[in-house]
Amino acid sequence: MAPLPMALGCSLVGWEMDRFGRKISLILNSVVLILGWIIIYFSTSVVYLLIGRAITGFCIGGTSPVASCYMAEVTSPKYRGLFLSCFGSGIAFGLFLPHLFGTFWSWNTTSLLVTICPIICIILMPFIPESHVWYLNKNDIVNAKKAFHWFRGSQSEEELEAILDTQSKCIKRSFRDSYKDYLKPTFYKPLMILNLLFMTVQFSGNNAVIFYSVSIMQETVKSLDKYAAMLIVDVIRVIISLIASGFIQKYKVRPLIMISGFGSALSLFILSICIHAANIYPENIVIVSLPLFALLMYIVFVSFGLTSLPWALCGELFPAETKGIGGAVGACVNFLSFFVVVKTSLDMFEHLGSIWTFATYGSFSLIGTTIAFFVLPETKGRTLNDIEKYFNSNT
Repeated sequence: MAPLPMALGCSLVGWEMDRFGRKISLILNSVVLILGWIIIYFSTSVVYLLIGRAITGFCIGGTSPVASCYMAEVTSPKYRGLFLSCFGSGIAFGLFLPHLFGTFWSWNTTSLLVTICPIICIILMPFIPESHVWYLNKNDIVNAKKAFHWFRGSQSEEELEAILDTQSKCIKRSFRDSYKDYLKPTFYKPLMILNLLFMTVQFSGNNAVIFYSVSIMQETVKSLDKYAAMLIVDVIRVIISLIASGFIQKYKVRPLIMISGFGSALSLFILSICIHAANIYPENIVIVSLPLFALLMYIVFVSFGLTSLPWALCGELFPAETKGIGGAVGACVNFLSFFVVVKTSLDMFEHLGSIWTFATYGSFSLIGTTIAFFVLPETKGRTLNDIEKYFNSNT
């Protein structure tokens, strides 16, 4: 019930960002998000649970593009990749909290406790300026300069002048010129690559493991308490996502995605073999413990790049004039794939069993990463103009 409204939320958030700004959009989404969790807390039937879950899903879908857009706009080019990759770390920590609370408290108490995050957002966001890019879109040069200097200091005047020059050119563009931008290879080529990466991470089963952690642990890991195993996986996911953020700042993006994708496929195949071995030798403590280690290996690899790097690439692959629509469409495809995976995963586990389900997810990861190997360009160290020229070529 959550992923489908996420797709709707990210589809409509473009208007909200343009009308109210990035800052106000984040605050408004946080207020409605709290309302959704409160409805879940007071739920007396499944109907109210579904309503609350739909509201929270819609808000998260709307928050994701706003947050990534805001970070991409206000951070300096030197650290932009690092901050955008932290998006994945935030998701990992946000998944860990309700799993931690749910281990010790009831589901309705947990739904009340997780409102801490949007409450903090509502309290702190008023102290932070609006994005200077939004001010420029509204032709408010004075506030744009103030916001830019608040975020970057007074040492980046050249960058500010370049932004002002680019913005003045965008303002002079006609609707016909803007429409033609979406028919160019600089839009549809990166969009196809981005959709490929989002679909690869989703159909590799990442969110199926997240949404049904307890059920999967109960089926897969029989040598350890299912809640303890789930928390171990969550902690490792947070740690690896933080490490990956540091690696992105230092190393190239393309090799990290290849390692993450092929490593995820390999670990899922190993997990299938380990589950099969554990079913054959249920009395052997060592063999029965192997599925947990294989599952942890998968979490390490998928969190190393696939879960965070596509979000970072949203701000790098598209030219400025199509970045908003391109990112929104990519996020929408991501959440629709998210919905399909979590909707079908329980049936797959029931009818195919854990062995073939994980093998299927591994096959998707292998195929998607193999295609990405041939089409994904390296973006680190290249200007946006260089990337635009790459997609304009016949490569």
